Amino acid sequence: MCTVMSSDVAHLLQSVRNGTAAPPAQVPDSLIPRSIEEAYAIQDVVRRHLGPIAGWKVGSETPDSEPFCAPIHAATVFSDGADIPAGLCRHRGVEAELVYRFDRALPPRAEEWTRDEVLDAIGTIHPAIEILDSRFEKPGSQHRFLHTADQQSHGALIVGHGVAQWRQFTPVAQQVILSINNQTVADHAGGNSAGDPLRLLVWLANHASRRKIGISAGSVVTTGSTTGTIFVGHDTAVTARFPGIGSVHAHLS
Repeated sequence: MCTVMSSDVAHLLQSVRNGTAAPPAQVPDSLIPRSIEEAYAIQDVVRRHLGPIAGWKVGSETPDSEPFCAPIHAATVFSDGADIPAGLCRHRGVEAELVYRFDRALPPRAEEWTRDEVLDAIGTIHPAIEILDSRFEKPGSQHRFLHTADQQSHGALIVGHGVAQWRQFTPVAQQVILSINNQTVADHAGGNSAGDPLRLLVWLANHASRRKIGISAGSVVTTGSTTGTIFVGHDTAVTARFPGIGSVHAHLS
């Protein structure tokens, strides 16, 4: 159950989104979630104001650590070539990521979803660009539970065309090339701190089930940065390319 404190934090985050409150430079200690479960409870309150869930973002600090996640809402999901409105994100942290699209739903249920069941529900793999944003004055300035509560600092997700033969790719060895205004800023293999993203998808399916949300058919799940975060200004062109999988482009107005 969401506590009064959780409701207060959710109200603050939503007020910043609505423009009725300034992004806080520092949140009082009394409003910091006491646990990751409380951070997710705040997500649940906020998501009721953000419209339908179109997908999720999931990541992990290391290949062995507990993942973390946040729902992504339809209003912040865009297709290849999108022009991202200037007012959508206050901060524009660009990341190249791999996205998996689920062809079949994984609804809430009593028993755990198995790895085979989760992987069999995946339809395609996609190149993607995530734009990191924050409802706080500065990205990364707060306790990590507050950033989890703040939709894990999600701003926008631009998803390229998918490839059905997703099992033939090895994400930890996959080359990624990120370009900003036609200048290459990253070109390497792998790069995701989480390691194997399939582990994240299995964890997410069961996490979303326990929260009585589930993963809907058609949902996209982005699995963490392969390039780190690069903050850019307005009027910026971004391209992320994963050879063999494809490329995705966006213009940040």
